[in-house]
Amino acid sequence: MASRSISLWKSIDWVAIIIYLLLITCGWFSVCGASYDYGNPDFLDFSTRAGKQLVWIVCSFGIGFVLLMLEDKLFDMFSYFIYIGMLLLLLVTIFIAPDVKGSRSWLQLGPVSLQPAEFAKFATALALAKYMNSYSFSINKLRHFVGLLAIIMVPMILIIMQRETGSALVYLAFFLVLYREGMSGTVLFLGLCAVLYFIIGIRFSELFIAETPTPLGEFVVLCLILLFTASMLWVYQRKWLLVRNILGVSVLTLGLSFLVSEYVYEFNLVWILWALCIGAACYLFYLYLSQRFLSYALIGLFTITSIGFLYSCDYVFNKVLEPHQQIRIKVVLGMEEDLSGAGYNVNQSKIAIGSGGLTGKGFLNGTQTKLKYVPEQDTDFIFCTVGEEQGFAGASIVLLLFLLLILRLIALSERQHGTFGRVYGYSVVSIFLFHLFINIGMVLGLTPVIGIPLPFFSYGGSSLWGFSILLFIFLRIDAGRSRR
Repeated sequence: MASRSISLWKSIDWVAIIIYLLLITCGWFSVCGASYDYGNPDFLDFSTRAGKQLVWIVCSFGIGFVLLMLEDKLFDMFSYFIYIGMLLLLLVTIFIAPDVKGSRSWLQLGPVSLQPAEFAKFATALALAKYMNSYSFSINKLRHFVGLLAIIMVPMILIIMQRETGSALVYLAFFLVLYREGMSGTVLFLGLCAVLYFIIGIRFSELFIAETPTPLGEFVVLCLILLFTASMLWVYQRKWLLVRNILGVSVLTLGLSFLVSEYVYEFNLVWILWALCIGAACYLFYLYLSQRFLSYALIGLFTITSIGFLYSCDYVFNKVLEPHQQIRIKVVLGMEEDLSGAGYNVNQSKIAIGSGGLTGKGFLNGTQTKLKYVPEQDTDFIFCTVGEEQGFAGASIVLLLFLLLILRLIALSERQHGTFGRVYGYSVVSIFLFHLFINIGMVLGLTPVIGIPLPFFSYGGSSLWGFSILLFIFLRIDAGRSRR
């Protein structure tokens, strides 16, 4: 038993643990700075946020130690049980959780509040790794791919039902894992198309081309649909004649229609683009029926689906999203400024970061954060405290530490002997990347404010424990690999 423990501690990747300790230490000092009140400098007072965060940190160390002491095979054996148990917890949370700022995602356990959505991430990662490690699995088989989608989408749907859209979006990070394991790049391309259609369609929905009745957003998206259709034809069939026919007819027809609209009878050019898109789709379906190449039918289906998605965006934006979510998206897209409302957090955050300059104002000397100008400055917007107190240099060091951790986890994932460890490792990497990119982006006003924490920095036990569990399970799996 003693020799086994010694061997285990030698097998653990101490580089990742050291980076973790550095990040968690920087995070605690950031919470101290963000939550500091003049006249109460006692950070070890457990009634303060700094004191509570210290308790969460100590508990995280305990959780990490316990996970490292477990047999690594247990995570593989009980993956599905953990996943199903977490789904049941997410379902129960919808009905028993109190309403907190419009969402029902926090469970009250005496003096402690926990958010199950944070723990469902490692459960989903384990289930994905287990499923993809199963015998005869192939991501290119439709039934297996549908199974992967179900594993990812079920917790997403349950979390959305808790009215926690931001936490649900994190699960999209798992698609990076699927891409690493052989998923066709077409899926990512379709996702990029959806994002482009949504942004362009919403951003320019109220603008018109010159003084014509043609809405700019619809016009641009429909042109992109035609362009993407022709591009996919070239990529999958390499037939320049078909590409020339679609693009040539589209450009010629659109040019003539513009002249008619300009000098004869003014009308909406979107009508012509509808006809061109539907005509292109019908042409592709005809080619499929005559030549029996499935790619023609799939590209035609892409064209029709893209049109449907474009016009569903307006419904989702105006009917599904909450008013505050609509405002946040409009602020990011530059449609509204709203510095006293939805844009207030981001504006104050950018002022705080900018005021830090190169070297910062020093620990506890940030004026924006000390005077509480930035809402949620110790949770979702904690990076502004780093920028104000430590400046560009300190913020760069923090980002460099995150980069080193992610690169180290990628290296550990690549050296795994089996699919289970590799898939779980890349799941951890993807979740960290998503949180880092979105959180830093929303603090800088580059992405919508969706309320997700910065790993190891944001105040709160649920997020800190969730990220620690994610990391230490992988470190235990990696240690087991090196001992076999």
